[in-house]
Amino acid sequence: MSKRSGHLLLAITLAFLAMTATPASAAFGLKEVDVTFTNEDGSTATQAGSHPFAMTTSLSFNTALDPIRGYEIPDGQVRNLAVLQGPGLIGEPKATPRCANIDFLNPGGPLCADSTAIGVADVEVLEPGTVEHVPVYNIEPPPGVAQKIGFSVISVPVTIDLGVSESPPYNVLASLRNIPQAVSFYGSEVTLWGNPADPVHDAERGSCARSNGSCPASVATRPYLTLPRACEGPLSTTFKAASWRQPADLSEASALTHDDVGNPLGMTGCSKLGFSPSITAQPTSKAAQSPSGLDFSLDVADEGITNPTGLAQSDIKETVVTLPEGFTTNPSIAEGLEVCTEAQLAKETAKSPLGTGCPSASKIGTVEVETPLLDEQVNGSLFIAKPYENPFDSLLALYIVIKNANLGIVVKQPLEVIPDPVTGQLTTVAEDLPQLPFSHFRLHFREGARSPLATPPACGKYDVEAELVPWSGGAPVTTTSTFEVITGPGEGPCPPGGLPPFKPGLLAGTINNRAGSYSPFNLRLSRSDGEQEFTRFSIKLPPGITGKLAGIPYCPDAAIEAAKQRTGTEEEASPSCPAASEVGRTLAGAGVGPSPAYAPGKIYLAGPFNGSPLSIAAITAAKVGPFDLGTVVVRQALKIDRNTAEVFIDATGSDPIPHIIDGIVVHARDIRAYVDKPEFMLNPTSCERTSTASTLLGSGLDFASEADNNPVVVSTPFQAADCASLPFDPKLGFRLIGGTKRGAHPKLRAVLRMAPGQANISRARVTLPRSAFLDQSHIRTVCTRVQYAAKQCPPASIYGYAKATTPLFETPVEGPIYLRSSSNKLPDLVAALKNGQIEFDLVGRIDSLKGRIRNTFDFVPDAPVSEAVFTFQGAAKGLITNSTNLCKGTHRAIAEFGAHNGRLKNFRPVVGAKCKGKGRKAKRPAH
Repeated sequence: MSKRSGHLLLAITLAFLAMTATPASAAFGLKEVDVTFTNEDGSTATQAGSHPFAMTTSLSFNTALDPIRGYEIPDGQVRNLAVLQGPGLIGEPKATPRCANIDFLNPGGPLCADSTAIGVADVEVLEPGTVEHVPVYNIEPPPGVAQKIGFSVISVPVTIDLGVSESPPYNVLASLRNIPQAVSFYGSEVTLWGNPADPVHDAERGSCARSNGSCPASVATRPYLTLPRACEGPLSTTFKAASWRQPADLSEASALTHDDVGNPLGMTGCSKLGFSPSITAQPTSKAAQSPSGLDFSLDVADEGITNPTGLAQSDIKETVVTLPEGFTTNPSIAEGLEVCTEAQLAKETAKSPLGTGCPSASKIGTVEVETPLLDEQVNGSLFIAKPYENPFDSLLALYIVIKNANLGIVVKQPLEVIPDPVTGQLTTVAEDLPQLPFSHFRLHFREGARSPLATPPACGKYDVEAELVPWSGGAPVTTTSTFEVITGPGEGPCPPGGLPPFKPGLLAGTINNRAGSYSPFNLRLSRSDGEQEFTRFSIKLPPGITGKLAGIPYCPDAAIEAAKQRTGTEEEASPSCPAASEVGRTLAGAGVGPSPAYAPGKIYLAGPFNGSPLSIAAITAAKVGPFDLGTVVVRQALKIDRNTAEVFIDATGSDPIPHIIDGIVVHARDIRAYVDKPEFMLNPTSCERTSTASTLLGSGLDFASEADNNPVVVSTPFQAADCASLPFDPKLGFRLIGGTKRGAHPKLRAVLRMAPGQANISRARVTLPRSAFLDQSHIRTVCTRVQYAAKQCPPASIYGYAKATTPLFETPVEGPIYLRSSSNKLPDLVAALKNGQIEFDLVGRIDSLKGRIRNTFDFVPDAPVSEAVFTFQGAAKGLITNSTNLCKGTHRAIAEFGAHNGRLKNFRPVVGAKCKGKGRKAKRPAH
């Protein structure tokens, strides 16, 4: 929009200033105001977009009878006058040459060239009926003013500054300030010519306005006035005047455009107006899935606005610009970004430096505007609006601020950015654009690592589409611009067709790997730009790395569900889960390019989830920079293998990794977990080289579908250190309870104790003394492997009970001891241990050695046990029968233990029994 042109029109109305001394009781104010547009034949001009023959603005002030002079005089002296023209009316400052200020202010009257005249004014001064007919000139404007016009009446210069109002709809504003009090003005009628250089005005142009003759312009004819390009009803012109005596009290009046008899009349003929804007849109990066800015241009070829006999094209009322799918927001922009509030936007003026209104850190682009009405370009900035506190109450919004201090122009336009909630596709909408003509509008989004956009993930051609709606009321125009992605990320080769690559990375391990010690455990999953997005993952910890759950409460399910409904700010200020349930923290990096944006979160221990007895909940306040996307909860099933006691996260029973949040494509690239609760994660006591393994699922071709997810297994090595320094001294005691005579079936109780800080047992073998035989006739029922797997073992297959106490759990793990079928000659002895948090099968292989019963536990998990008690049934249900009188002699078992650090301990514990009579009691079992 030409800032200077539109202001000329309003300046005309300001020529009606009346300054006179009035009685103290006088009522200062505007009496009559009017604005008319005419054709050369005198008829009312209504053709939208045309250049009228003339525009005439008239006004008069209230008068009161002066008893001394005997005639009416103005009520009060005018100090300030402002006229706000109807929207769409514009003036062209370059239509004529400009008169230098020194020539206009010549004491004997203006010495302006006739070619600088743009109209005439009839000013009623001194006394009623005394009218001065004077020329109106186009004057060289001072800095900060778009256009300046003026006339001189009775040697008093009257100048009017023309500009654009500082608020929507950005109408042309004419203002006259600090009007001299030397002359009494009753009113005026100012006529501005639509085509000032037209020879038809030679008789009144410039010096000829006061004398007969012909004063040709001797310059090319160029339109000065252009009527609005919208046919929405009569134009309203608002007049505001203030007196010297009471400058704060405004007298206000308005005038509507009308026909020859005074009926309100607006513009007509909008269907005749052309409308052919076009767009060009190119990302600043030609690489796939890379950070990018955007150069967006909107061009209008409007010859009619400078053609004296032509019609101007319609202005653009609304734009709807849609980027191609895959060209999304880049979360990386959020780091260090600030936002502009509505209050800060209001502080933006034509002369305000960057940062006075919208913060410098909220600027993400630049704007350039060219208009046929001005010689110089008008520039501006693009700012991020504060989420949910903008005109649209939306997450994403932008402010365009166009200003020029030299012209005194500022225009502010909000833009709503709408991301598709499923695909992330971006649509930007601008409504009620100012009716200011332009030939070229260029919007540049900044480029660089933290640019606001991310290019599509594959090479190829993409279309940006714009739907442009005219003010004329005609049909919208749809125009497209095509750009091409020609390389892969980092200017590498284009991603191959079909399935994108997926080569994720994994780093994991404890901070201090000293065997048997507590240490924080860190894990990091990463992927590169151009690869498939993360969807889910599973993690298997190295054998022997466990967590001490004793004393840690669960975060309640209700609290986890409540967290999903909270804003990130609320979650940060007051976490949903109890602090005691927190076991670690997370850091998630999102975005494309080398500088992702990071959002911290917390990890909590939680209860049963999707069939698993334990779970962890990663709760992240998705608040990065100024954007609050709520609270993201990813709950993951935590399982402990019942055969190996290895800990792992089950992907199938866990929540997916978010891909889109509120229409923002996350582009998760770096997921870190720091399990750092003191004395929680425990290293193994084995120094064998193992690994942390993860199965990560890529998004395949269709992120919305899990059917084509692509699993990739990655691992990172782990090895504990200083295992040899750990002692190993298990204590084992046996006691037979019940009959001691030959053929009796006593109950057997075995107690194992381990002191803290020792290496954990890896293997155990116990051979009973020759006094204990296996009575196979008492083997009633054996649980089959199928029954055991289905947890449907017959009660008769239970032959004992086991209970183990460990510092890792609040309660012991315990359960029945079954005989379960095996591939050996004898069934296996299986202790089914559980406590609500863990289920584990301790499997013993039964055989005989030289006629003695032997049980071997080939695998014992690398976990600390302070005490384990095994009790086997006796009497009719007992499997052991005495081969001799237990009270005769000392009977010893053979105990062979291996530690996970490689140490061994073999010893022969006494198998005690309770014997009757003095001297018949066996010794107390030794450990």
